[in-house]
Parts: sequence; structure tokens; C-alpha cells
Amino acid sequence: MKKVITYGTYDLLHFGHIRLLERAKALGDYLIVGVTADNFDLARGKINVQQSLMERIDAVRATGLADEIIVEEYEGQKIDDICRLDVNVFAIGSDWLGKFDYLKEYCDVVYLERTKGVSSSKLRAEKQELGIGLVGESMILNKFERESHFVNGVKISGICARDSEDFSDDLLKVPQVHRFEDLLDMCDAVYIISQPHEHYSQIKCALEAGKHVLCESPISLSIKEFKELTSLADRQKLILMDGIKTAYSTAYDRLVVLAKSGRIGEIISVDAVCTSMFEFERHEDKSRVWNSITAWGPTAMLPIFHLLGTNFTKADITTKLYQQDSDFDIFTKINFAYPCAVASLKVGVGVKSEGELIISGTKGYIYVPAPWWKTDYFEIRYENPIDNKRYFYKLDGEGIRYEIVSFIKAIRTLKKSTYLLENVSEAIVKTIESFYNKDITLLS
Repeated sequence: MKKVITYGTYDLLHFGHIRLLERAKALGDYLIVGVTADNFDLARGKINVQQSLMERIDAVRATGLADEIIVEEYEGQKIDDICRLDVNVFAIGSDWLGKFDYLKEYCDVVYLERTKGVSSSKLRAEKQELGIGLVGESMILNKFERESHFVNGVKISGICARDSEDFSDDLLKVPQVHRFEDLLDMCDAVYIISQPHEHYSQIKCALEAGKHVLCESPISLSIKEFKELTSLADRQKLILMDGIKTAYSTAYDRLVVLAKSGRIGEIISVDAVCTSMFEFERHEDKSRVWNSITAWGPTAMLPIFHLLGTNFTKADITTKLYQQDSDFDIFTKINFAYPCAVASLKVGVGVKSEGELIISGTKGYIYVPAPWWKTDYFEIRYENPIDNKRYFYKLDGEGIRYEIVSFIKAIRTLKKSTYLLENVSEAIVKTIESFYNKDITLLS
């Protein structure tokens, strides 16, 4: 029996895909189709895949052309698959001409002519462009605008900001308005990174105007406001999503999966540290700077709530304020107690510490070096160092690029992102509300 193998993403399966599969199948008696996994696509820079892995597999299966479907998950797998499955012919589209000649050592390599004028990229690009309005003054807006160019079907349609002194030349070219309501007339969705106390009113205004919202966490400063906004989004059939870029990065996703899989045994402790003094030191006017609990609290809470859940029994908050009788903390430490585990976080905008993440288990621990929130590398460590394993994942745009893709996909499908579930967002708001309710211990 002559076996043929081919690979692809098969996003938005179209006539061109089917014709390619038909030609591949005609080369032998048995066709094996490799469908690339989501994480492998991300690692290769294909960050705008519209369908999930299972949706793409189902679409290939529905053609009736594949005798066997496998998942491509890592670099170099093609050689492994060809040898393991006793493949005779490797077939791929002619746009890869010459790229896979190295496989001729293992089997015949055939480049098949593509169907002209049809591609998944073209289909994605032909979808109506989604206009996103930007709100706020943070330098992150420069990164958001830059990363938006890597995502098909997105354009930055306007910006509303009181001050543009930190904006890049490209961002300064974006149409600017002074009234938030005027921005809503220019866009389909908004990205909000204004001061946290403004989030509630701006999100509510945007949702009432029928606009989808991606808001830098926290969404609000009280549970009452949070529930009002999520209920409003549900009634309006709109997406309201947290903007914690770490949650959308490949390395963080794999870290959580490995930790939950039991690789380090039962998780007993999670310790997260996030500090940065840059914004605090560069602005004499501290009203322009987010305090520690809002600037870093959501990111530091992310692995705690993802790994241990949101049903903590106690949260002890200790804070150092910039000035007495203010809400501006330059440093905050929170100790969480769970029935079978503990967790701690340290966040600071006026205090510096090593920004690492450590997840401790009964068999080993996961170590993520500083700055862990934008890592492309982590280690699983054991008692015997010979058993240690290192993991590397490409990180493009600090996770912002993947965050935009997830937001767009949620809007297209009207399904909430699975990267950051509502219970995690709620637990973040609940903890921050405790801080503002002065349920804290103050350092002198």
C-alpha cells in the first residue's frame, strides 16, 4: 500500500484545500492529513487562525478524503511521522517549493499546484474590517496599535486621550477625538486603558452604544459594578473581555496545562511577583500612574486563580501607601488561603523585587524567571536535577497580538474567550474591592 502524507492548518476550509487533498490522495492508496495544532501555529507566527483545532479537524474529516488524521504539534515532527507511519510520498502546496526538499532522504516529495485566487488568508481579509477605538494615555497603546497590523480584519479607527505626549508617530496618525461618545461613533469595538476609576462608566457607555469592549483589567473596582456590566454585555449580545496580555501567551498557556496535568504533583503553593518602577519614576504627577494593586494585581492574581481556583477562604492584604490617607499603594502583598493550598503575590510600582513565578507541588516545582509575565521560557524542576525539563515558546508582541486575535474571534463567534473566564475576572475585582474598602493592614 502506497501511503501519502500532507500537512496544513485548514482554517476556513475552502475549495482550494479540497482540490489539494484530492490531488494528494491521487498519488497513492492511503492519505494521512496532518492538521497543525493551535500552539504550533502560534509558534510559527500564524496568529489569526479563525477556527479551533477540533473545528479544523472536523472540516477535514467531513471531506471524506482523509484515511487518517493526525495533529502536528512540534518542529521536526514531519520526519518522525514519515518514519513512524511508513510514508512513501510527502505532498504539499507549490507555494512551499523547495522548502521540504530535505525530506527526500525519507520519501518522495511532491509539490502540488495551488488553486489560484483562493486562500484562507484572502477569505479572512475579505471579512469586513473591524474598527477598534483606543481609550487612554498609556504607552501600551503604542504597542496595541503596532500589534494590530499583524492581525487580519482589524483597523484602529480612532483614539480618545487627554494627552498624546507618549504616542508614537504611527499612533499620532490615528484620528483623535476629545469626547468618548465621538469615538464610539467611529468604531465597532473599543480597547480601554484609561484610569481604573473610569472603566465602569466608559464600559457602560460603550455597551449601551452597542460596542464590544476589551478593557485592561480590572474591569471595575466593585463586584456590584462588575455584575452590572457583565449582565449588560450579555443582554446586548456583546463581548466584554479582560485585557491581561499574559493570559493569551503560548508559554503561559502551556505552563498552566502542565501544572494542572499533575507533572509536579498536587499544587500546594503559588507565588507571583510583579513590580516595575518606570511609570512611577517618570511621572511627577502621580494621578497619571496606576497604583500597584490595579497596575500589577490582575496579572499577579492570574496564575493563582487559574491554578488554585477562585474559592479562597481568606485574603490578607498588607500595603505601603505613597501618602497617608491616599489610595495609591507603592507596594502590596496579598496572602491567599485555600483549603489545601496557599498563594502569595507581591506587586509594586514604587518598590522593586525579583519578578518571578514559582509553583510548588508535591513532586516538583515550576520556575519562571523574571519577567515571568512576558516569558518565553520556564523550567520544571525536581529533587533530582537530571529530571529537570526546560520549555521554550516564541512570544510575539508580549502577548498583545494574541490578545487581539482572541478578542476578534470572540466577536466573530459571539463566544467568550476561554483564556480568561468570568469567574477569574470577578475574583480579581473582588480582591481589588477589598483593597479599596480598606480591608488591609498598613505599613508605616
